[in-house]
Amino acid sequence: MSFTGLHHVTAISGPARANLDFYTRVLGLRLVKKTVNFDDPGTYHLYYGDEAGAPGTILTFFPWENAGSGRVGVGQAEETAFRVPEGSIGYWTHRLVAAGVPFEAPARVFGETVLPFRDRDGMRLALVGVAGAEAEAAYAGGEVPAEHAVRGFHGVTLMLREAGPTAAILTGVMGLREVAREGALARFRGEAALGAFVTLRAVGDFLPGRQGVGSVHHVAFRAADDAAQAAMGERAAALGLHVTEQRDRNYFRSIYFREPGGVLFEIATDAPGFAADEPAASLGEALKLPAFLEPHRAEIERVLPALA
Repeated sequence: MSFTGLHHVTAISGPARANLDFYTRVLGLRLVKKTVNFDDPGTYHLYYGDEAGAPGTILTFFPWENAGSGRVGVGQAEETAFRVPEGSIGYWTHRLVAAGVPFEAPARVFGETVLPFRDRDGMRLALVGVAGAEAEAAYAGGEVPAEHAVRGFHGVTLMLREAGPTAAILTGVMGLREVAREGALARFRGEAALGAFVTLRAVGDFLPGRQGVGSVHHVAFRAADDAAQAAMGERAAALGLHVTEQRDRNYFRSIYFREPGGVLFEIATDAPGFAADEPAASLGEALKLPAFLEPHRAEIERVLPALA
């Protein structure tokens, strides 16, 4: 069955060790893959998610230690939100205080309680209290008790000059549907249980975003298989967008295009998943490289910073 929604979100961080500490210890996510940026193998590509690394749970990072800070603005994902049980917002507020994490007061958005905060690099995140989420599977191997643990993505919010052209891509290419409006926000929903929501914030003439540490690099949507991905790519191309050829990322296969509002979109297949090159029980423990980089393993390992 095909599920529409987010596959993963990829962002840029500062030092890899601090990034690993924050997402595994503070947020309690599992490191499900430790690999490198296939296009820049001197840099890690770290993937965090639930126990199995399911689509809709995966936040990934390129740790670029010497990069400048990013700036949230037009043409960027301004906030990445995770879903937690509705009754866990109090727990998370205390946890963020104890960890010295900057956060804002909880607010009601589209009828749900939202706790905005930032990671160590200033990336804008949020926890959304979702009724019934306590019945969903949770990763129990981290430092957060399973009853309060992050279940996966709630969604992302994109900051745009105008919402209409991007809305047409969400509905006409990605298969989402508009479900609500609130002030300058328009919310779209897919069929997946995790990562179902994309919210568009129209801000008019505002500063353009600047990519760098603490900013989102791209937003990836799910495709059940190659055929579904090809059909989505054809729909995007029919709307005049330049769609790349398919690229093999080992754990999924991807195509990319920049949507009219300036955000880089990816469409990623659900298969083969993160257990393609290591057992599910030991995900993220060893540095995994694609076959074309294996001959360079010694050199790559020599330049990558230690994570422990």
